[in-house]
Amino acid sequence: MVGKRHNLEFINIFTDDGKINQYGGAFEGMPRFRAREAVTDALKKKGLFKETKTNEMCLRICSRSKDVVEPMIKPQWYIKCSDMGNEALNAVADDENRKLEIIPRQYTAEWKRWLHNITDWCVSRQLWWGHRVPAWYVVFEGDDNEEFGKVFERWLVARSEEEAQALADQKYEGKKFRLEQDSDVLDTWFSSGLFPLFALGWPDDTDDFKTFYPNSVVETGHDILFFWVSRMVMLGITLGGNVPFTKVYLHPMVRDAHGRKMSKGLGNVIDPVDIINGITLERLHDRLLEGNLDPKELDKAREGLLKDFPDGIPECGADALRFSLISYTAQSDKINLDVQRVVGYCQWCNKLWNAVRFGLSILGDDYVPPSNVNPDVLPFSCQWILSVLNEAISKTVMSLESYEFSDAATAVYAWWQYQLCDVFIETIKPYFSGNDPKFATERGFARDTLWVCLDNGLRLLHPFMPYVTEELWQRLPSPGHYKRASSIMMSEYPLIIESWKNERVELDMSLIELVVKSLRSLAQGSRERRQGYVLCRASLGKCDQEAICNHQLEIKTLANVSSLTVIDENNAAPTRCAVSVVNEKLSVYLKLHASVLQKQILKRSGKGLNTLHGKLSQ
Repeated sequence: MVGKRHNLEFINIFTDDGKINQYGGAFEGMPRFRAREAVTDALKKKGLFKETKTNEMCLRICSRSKDVVEPMIKPQWYIKCSDMGNEALNAVADDENRKLEIIPRQYTAEWKRWLHNITDWCVSRQLWWGHRVPAWYVVFEGDDNEEFGKVFERWLVARSEEEAQALADQKYEGKKFRLEQDSDVLDTWFSSGLFPLFALGWPDDTDDFKTFYPNSVVETGHDILFFWVSRMVMLGITLGGNVPFTKVYLHPMVRDAHGRKMSKGLGNVIDPVDIINGITLERLHDRLLEGNLDPKELDKAREGLLKDFPDGIPECGADALRFSLISYTAQSDKINLDVQRVVGYCQWCNKLWNAVRFGLSILGDDYVPPSNVNPDVLPFSCQWILSVLNEAISKTVMSLESYEFSDAATAVYAWWQYQLCDVFIETIKPYFSGNDPKFATERGFARDTLWVCLDNGLRLLHPFMPYVTEELWQRLPSPGHYKRASSIMMSEYPLIIESWKNERVELDMSLIELVVKSLRSLAQGSRERRQGYVLCRASLGKCDQEAICNHQLEIKTLANVSSLTVIDENNAAPTRCAVSVVNEKLSVYLKLHASVLQKQILKRSGKGLNTLHGKLSQ
């Protein structure tokens, strides 16, 4: 930087094998480290050496050979990026001319920072593998000893050697020469930057290119927004005539549970396959030995694995890993991957499996799904589950369309876990416990509603958990009125059905859930069924009173009480009961055994005494 600031000439002093070249004077031919010592000795002999000071610096070390990397000047191929960069910059303009949207929006500033005053792009690399630079050098007869590539005018850039030969014949007509292709290869970002074009048959004018270019969206990590995405956009505009896609979705970077970047140098890389299939701690340690980890870091890495995975990593499956990563996308630009969270979703897959199996047992072997369901004639809980299913579909679709994948996953999970499994399936169990004729109609409606929920719920969940949903969906009874798709992935994604929406039913169920929650808290986890009471005060609205009175079966079932009595302020308060205030309009009572009630009174009294002792000691 100092030399550039003072417009000094750039001189390369090294040969390719790390020795001083002809520009080194008396030090020519010396290995680089020996030459540094020789320069110091020469300065001392001439009396020009003043002192030595410690200077902290970043020393570049080759990851493979562990050798010190020296900067060297070599002729390179460049692409002028000023015009292309401006085109790519204008593509994300904040007006009606915007051609490209970056999601999340905060990375638009990063895009502009990279492309504003962009420098030329060095696209040649001195590597053994890659796409050869399409440039040929004209070597005249008798010039074999001349430095290769020295005369710039003799370079020819062409699509093929035949095209280069034709250009050379025209330019050097009558002269004897041969062509030699440059041994350099193209920068990998240049090759991959052409992917949107090559995939559709470019440079040929194919039907695919006409139909699908530009594409809709590209998904990648935010760390290569400039290195890959901007190059695709610049090359797409220049060679394809338009941006290669209209949206860029940037996912967070996956880190370990402690927030550290996964690195082979740290030994904390988690292979996704190991989470899917499971792996022992011993095998994880063996992986460290198979890598090129620095011996100094090996013990630290072993300790880290022992701390994080003392029993190895259990088999979690692809669905649980996929769902975990999707749910993590709400975490800014980093994902601190905790394997225990994946284990939790694996266990939830088992719960999903059991819920569908239970549903299939209710449907029975001879069940034929209906062509449609009329929510107006359904029982209360069936109307409610269809209404909240409608809301879950709406939230999921809207979140997917806006690339809020974590919100979409949360909406699907919440419906399955907290509404279908925890509430609806529990509320319909009384219909099927025995063969009570008074529930005959409800049983039929419940079966139809359950099938609709399982079918729509599995299709709604499928993008997040493709394997388990495919397996379970194939086991559902097929509707008789139309031919079902051969695979869930080929079926239609759930649609919003306006007739399912019922706000009154949702409000009533919300009130019921408050009552149930209070009764459950009084039971303190006991499975013993006891008498319950609901006190409705005069301030409670008529609709809410009717909801409590008309849906006592649902409250009894969900709260697991033996009986439920609705009382008002004119009734005497129940005795030998624990009480909980739901809100200013509702209270609940739960009958307790004398011994349990005595324990609760003693517990409350003990807390009161402790409070008094604390005040007296102040």
